[in-house]
Amino acid sequence: MAEAVWSAIESGEHVAVQAGTGTGKSLAYLVPAIRHALLTNTTVVVATATIALQRQLIDRDLPRLAEALRPALRCDLEFAILKGRRNYLCLNRQRGGLADDPASASLYSDPLFDTTDTVSPLGRQVKRLHEWAEETVTGDRDELVPGVMDAAWRQVSVSAQECVGAQRCLFGTQCFAEKAREAAGKAHVVVTNHALLAIDATSDIDVLPEHDVVIIDEAHDLVDRVTSAVAGELSGPGIDAAARRAARLTDTPDAKSVAADNLRAAASALSVDLGDAPEGRMDTLSDALAATLTSVQDAAGTCAEEIRAVAKSLEEDPQRAAACKLALATLDDLHLTAARMLDGFGEREVAKRSDVIWLDKPPADDSRRPVTLRVAPLEVGGLLRDRLFRQRTVALTSATLVLGGSFTPLAIQWGLSPGGDEPDDEVPWRGIDVGSPFDHPRSGILYVARHLPTPGRDGLAPAYLDEMAGLIDAAGGRTLGLFSSMRAAVQAADALRDQIGYPLLCQGEDVTAQLVKQFAADEQTCLFGTLSLWQGVDVPGSALQLVIIDRIPFPRPDDPLTSARQRAVAARGGNGFMTVAASQASLLLAQGAGRLLRTMTDRGVVAILDPRLVTARYGDFIRKSLPPFWTTTDPALVRAALRRLSARDPAQ
Repeated sequence: MAEAVWSAIESGEHVAVQAGTGTGKSLAYLVPAIRHALLTNTTVVVATATIALQRQLIDRDLPRLAEALRPALRCDLEFAILKGRRNYLCLNRQRGGLADDPASASLYSDPLFDTTDTVSPLGRQVKRLHEWAEETVTGDRDELVPGVMDAAWRQVSVSAQECVGAQRCLFGTQCFAEKAREAAGKAHVVVTNHALLAIDATSDIDVLPEHDVVIIDEAHDLVDRVTSAVAGELSGPGIDAAARRAARLTDTPDAKSVAADNLRAAASALSVDLGDAPEGRMDTLSDALAATLTSVQDAAGTCAEEIRAVAKSLEEDPQRAAACKLALATLDDLHLTAARMLDGFGEREVAKRSDVIWLDKPPADDSRRPVTLRVAPLEVGGLLRDRLFRQRTVALTSATLVLGGSFTPLAIQWGLSPGGDEPDDEVPWRGIDVGSPFDHPRSGILYVARHLPTPGRDGLAPAYLDEMAGLIDAAGGRTLGLFSSMRAAVQAADALRDQIGYPLLCQGEDVTAQLVKQFAADEQTCLFGTLSLWQGVDVPGSALQLVIIDRIPFPRPDDPLTSARQRAVAARGGNGFMTVAASQASLLLAQGAGRLLRTMTDRGVVAILDPRLVTARYGDFIRKSLPPFWTTTDPALVRAALRRLSARDPAQ
């Protein structure tokens, strides 16, 4: 793998590397990355999807490499972690609420929350953030343990668009985000996340240091992360908050801002329009909603012009200048998002539109989340191809890049050509599978419960619950249950808790990290949960010997993005189900199955209760995406194997 990455760097040909757990892939790409950075005196960017891997690279892998390579390098290896500005404490924002001028302070605080209330959970968290601000060295949100809710963090942070700028800020020399950027600018290797990479590649803002090589780890998540980074949303309460903030900046003792009043009126109208509309993807736009979006666009633009006029006279007032920039960032975003949505309903054929627009309604028991109109790109491949792959050399890696036996499904999503080696291809690439250190057929069994009924929509059938109970009993606990929905996980936990005789934890009962810790500490404990447990859970040893997956994790048929993407593929003459739904399910199923073997001595069973894996025509495609375990559909054989395994001396 190291040779393949180095060859890509030298030739400029992109490379996708599938490397199983335990292959040491982070070291395999870091060594050639470091060599290139030192030889050319440039920076290499490493982008990951998860905080856990970022911390592993910064706290473990890079320090070890720096120490091991020091004699050969004859210099100190410099490395740094860089995140979006929103991830760092903003001293100007945090201390703005303590300003001598109450009016100025109120301009800079979020009107949705009362930060002086230390009785509510939110108020207590904000108070804790103010205390932490006096002692933190990095200002990095991820170093705050335990963490705080987003509503609290927003009280002490700003986005890049909201930042007043280091030169004008009272705390510019102390700014945590600027210190992180300064360290990154001097580093040979900069570790960041997919979202920041997407912003750097797709916008005119240079958020990362100058670089010509990018390593993308956890590349199976790249499309989803980029899609999220370039998505937009509108809600009545969000627009109303922006209008009130604008009014505090533009109202005078003699007159109120007409534009701000118009924006508040548009916010009210949007709430009514969205409240009456059905949830889900929108292919057409009602006259009423079109008029409201036009009002949002016009009023937000006019408010922004008024605030820009106010801001010109605030050179000597950093607090109010910061408030103006905060308001402008929000208003510009509202203006652009409304325009994007209006354009998204243009005259083009539905299947050829570049954006997908849908209405997201929260559950009836969730009063905190507003009804929201969302927009996201139908595809991001063209964006990645033009703004990333044509600009820099890229190496992509993950334990799961081969779907249905080929790199092509993910390559197409990234914007690369299906073949990868076409002579006239402007973006040449190749894929290699370096294998795994595990002997999958000897270390694990893939059990498919062929005798069970096809899963339905009304929850888990009694036969599924009985199958789980029998498997868990044979394994002596030691089970990670991965479910396609939280509803199914809770149903299974409630039904089996008194039946199996082993401790059973369910996601949502505590912080997920704490539940995983408890699960790993007690061999007989079981842990049930949903999507966040399918990836990133690392529990080696005898505490995890059985992974139960209730069904093939196909996306919901009514998922707006998935359904729109399937329709677009079908419009081009392809198979939308296989290209989109089956590929997405294969990727997630492979990630879930990968929880079983984490070290060379691990043994166990992956039990997939969905019989369609062996009975449906698409089953072969999905099975080819899974690790090559020994496969059976015999329940008696599997239970016997689990009993032998649970009785085995862990030292053997």
